[in-house]
Amino acid sequence: MATVLSAEVLQDDIAVSLARVMATANKRAQELGVDVVQSLITITQVFDNDLRWRINYGPKNYIEQRGGDLIVEVDAREVKVTQVLRGQ
Repeated sequence: MATVLSAEVLQDDIAVSLARVMATANKRAQELGVDVVQSLITITQVFDNDLRWRINYGPKNYIEQRGGDLIVEVDAREVKVTQVLRGQ
């Protein structure tokens, strides 16, 4: 179901930035074979020199299935992947 975003939502810089970052991270995760829909996704802000978002894709059933996480780090300003890490 498509939803038209209100002007108020589109003026929220963090929401729009995060949407772009998530789309970029999801694309990379899918390219690496991750089933994004079947993943438990967590998002963390990273403040070193610039704002980056770290998106972690893990198993939804993390108690019975351990490891195998994928972490995609995306630069918020340039909206490009800066790092990809795989868990064991």
